[in-house]
Amino acid sequence: MENYENLAKQQRAFFLTGQTKPIDFRINSLNTLQNAINKHEKEILAALRKDLNKSEVEGYATEIKIVLEEIKFSLENLKGWMQPKKVDTPSFLTGASSVIYPEPYGVALIIAPWNYPFQLAIAPLIGAMAAGNCAVLKPSEFTPSTSKVLATLVRENFPDDYIAVVEGEVETSTALLKEQFDYIFFTGSTPVGKVVMEAAAKHLTPVTLELGGKSPCIVHSDAQITTAAKRIARGKFLNAGQTCVAPDYILVQRQVKEQFLDELKDAIQDLYGEDISRNPDFPKVVNEKQFKRLSTFLKDGTLYFGGRTDSSRNFIEPTVLDQIAWTDPVMKDEIFGPILPVIVYDELSEIIEEITKRPKPLALYIFSESEAVQDQILSSVSFGGGCINETLAHLTSPYLPFGGVGESGMGSYHGQVSFDTFSHRKSVLKRKAE
Repeated sequence: MENYENLAKQQRAFFLTGQTKPIDFRINSLNTLQNAINKHEKEILAALRKDLNKSEVEGYATEIKIVLEEIKFSLENLKGWMQPKKVDTPSFLTGASSVIYPEPYGVALIIAPWNYPFQLAIAPLIGAMAAGNCAVLKPSEFTPSTSKVLATLVRENFPDDYIAVVEGEVETSTALLKEQFDYIFFTGSTPVGKVVMEAAAKHLTPVTLELGGKSPCIVHSDAQITTAAKRIARGKFLNAGQTCVAPDYILVQRQVKEQFLDELKDAIQDLYGEDISRNPDFPKVVNEKQFKRLSTFLKDGTLYFGGRTDSSRNFIEPTVLDQIAWTDPVMKDEIFGPILPVIVYDELSEIIEEITKRPKPLALYIFSESEAVQDQILSSVSFGGGCINETLAHLTSPYLPFGGVGESGMGSYHGQVSFDTFSHRKSVLKRKAE
């Protein structure tokens, strides 16, 4: 197992020179990153095709465009974010003023997942750089082509003592976690998040954990059913369901269940064709282990749509499972694949009770035209973030913090919140010497 003590020391030494702190350095670095992404666009898209069979359209929209927009937003607003903020001072502290200074933590470790291997590596890196930190980036070993492109892109443009990419298996992540960093940002599963937090605790290192969980999608009887079906199909089966905020399961009110399922079937075929097994652009399941895990769920409930598989290419057709019970295996853990279980309900109260007695989900989606229904769910259920009459879109806005709660994570990022995440708020009171 390699020792990364020297890398951490080199980055800390560079950080202590103060070079990363001036606004010009941060702006130049973000511009360099932006230019590098544009330069390597074809290689990034080719790597995503090889690792996950993402089409160029899907790869660009979900992996490249989203981070370019994040860089643009950061560049437009960085000067304001960096300004010391004057705040009120209590009247009993006469002759005093109060200021909050945002300052970088120092050296950040960013551990990225495989499902959006470019976006979820670069997005937190943008926040770390904007805030004036150095960073070590560990891409996922399960998407080796994208990992290689990331390493090339960073090494061509940044010195290792500022931004470094470390490739490798789980042993590499374990070795990195033994070193002392000033901040750790992890995206991945809840079990691994617990390992990361335990390692961070040994150095009292603050962490952001972007995890997952079973994200419910509620279709109430007053929803616009056609619209709901189209938006759920798009949100669920994007990247073959390998999205942390994908609708994990459907809760549909009994009186609209049959109509919804009919519309959902049509929506899936409109997106991917009559015979999806022949669609060259439908993403694959990342590896054989995940394929086998997901295939076991196909036996649950009653098959309503899909269900075909091809182990030679880790293909699982978009699948809808009807007659699902809360106790079925598919309802135990996050699915993270193109399988969508459907549970029927009669009253909102019954599903609110079922959701709230389970771990808090990363996302929740509500399809309803009633503000009373929307408010009842929003006020009763704790979740990371979500949408009303849409899916996934909340994570594309730089104005909305993105993150989990409880077992779905802690901390958040995107837009200014990314800058804030990687910044310590240093409070200073100034008083006149009398």
